[in-house]
Amino acid sequence: MYYIIVNPASKSGRGARIWALLEPVLREENVSYKVFFSRESGHVIRLVRKLTTSLDGCLRLIVLGGDGTLNETLQGITDFEKVCVGYIPTGSSNDLARDLPLSPDPAGALRQILSCQRPVRMDLGRITYESVSDELSRKHGSDLLPVRYFAVSSGIGFDAAVCEEALSSHFKNILNKMGLGKLTYLVIALKQLIAAKKVSCDLYLDESPPIRLDKFLFVAGMVHQYEGGGFKFCPGADFHDGLLEICAVGDISKLLVLFALPTAFTGSHYRFRGIDRYSAKKLRLTASLPLWVHTDGEVSVKADAITLTCEREKLQMLL
Repeated sequence: MYYIIVNPASKSGRGARIWALLEPVLREENVSYKVFFSRESGHVIRLVRKLTTSLDGCLRLIVLGGDGTLNETLQGITDFEKVCVGYIPTGSSNDLARDLPLSPDPAGALRQILSCQRPVRMDLGRITYESVSDELSRKHGSDLLPVRYFAVSSGIGFDAAVCEEALSSHFKNILNKMGLGKLTYLVIALKQLIAAKKVSCDLYLDESPPIRLDKFLFVAGMVHQYEGGGFKFCPGADFHDGLLEICAVGDISKLLVLFALPTAFTGSHYRFRGIDRYSAKKLRLTASLPLWVHTDGEVSVKADAITLTCEREKLQMLL
């Protein structure tokens, strides 16, 4: 039995259209399944939590949506040893899919999942919010999770501010309908870059002495290579090694960032002074001001102290 979660609204309705094409494949393959459609933010978390706590044995989930839908799925899993996850990307950025041997054809990806005999284990990131802004605590109340998992990346600062604006952008919906959804992040990035404030931070990598950044734009801890719709911020990131690859954009002028940002599509941005890479099992960051934080592009929190860790081979993927 497969339990299928569909985000029908992903990429401006593309999720619903793809599901309509995939359901006949399941019938053709004579596969037993139950399908659930996500309705609003947080719904997938509740669905998956109910499934993982009420079913015995291995739960085989197939997620049809974007990176955000998969991220919500992770938050609902109560026992990762009992769950295997298949993923059919239908979102705007699909950064996880860029790093996985997935068929670009949704029907091909589904058949690949159904034929998987042995799940592939992948690292998962985990973030703990040590200090969250009072305004957001009042707004979200008990729905504000103090700990979240992430499959792709988690970042604080500029990249999270871009994600936060993109989530509510009407411009994104227009570009999605034109097949140009990836441009959303680039356009919003330019806008957020102009508005970015000067903020300092300290980075604590494992047990090493702190690294002081008197000014930083963003810091991202990544399990996979891409985020933000194809920016290769951490080339060489390995989702089996138990380490976070960290991209820190520090003391660099906004003008120079304009030149550096396009080079991140190919992963060649580290040639610019002020953009640095690190590796660690654990990253603790403290900032001088609360900033937006994202997990796989999902944003609901501003914080000035976070801890990121890598949990080795925690997620079982059907590939």
